Amino acid sequence: MYAILEVGGKQYKVAPKDVIEVNKLDVVAKSKITLDKILLVADDKKVEIGQPYIEGAKVEAEVIEQTKGKKLVVYKYLRRKNSHKKTGHRQKLTKLLIKNIN
Repeated sequence: MYAILEVGGKQYKVAPKDVIEVNKLDVVAKSKITLDKILLVADDKKVEIGQPYIEGAKVEAEVIEQTKGKKLVVYKYLRRKNSHKKTGHRQKLTKLLIKNIN
């Protein structure tokens, strides 16, 4: 059984016991959350597709931790102008453990 859900404007394919990293959510670590923007639910026998979301479908997840992603280097350079700028960025992420798909 798997589901495709929407969190923070992005779509993720999840199954029970999967760990996913999504953009930072305002939740406390070790808490349980319910995600209700489910686009598709599939098991061995049938596939249910939402228009745009499935009514009554929910995915239960547990927040593992709030982390930061890999560092991305942003380098801007203008040739012949003696101008360059190097900065870095680390995206704030939330790790979720998928418990159950209803």
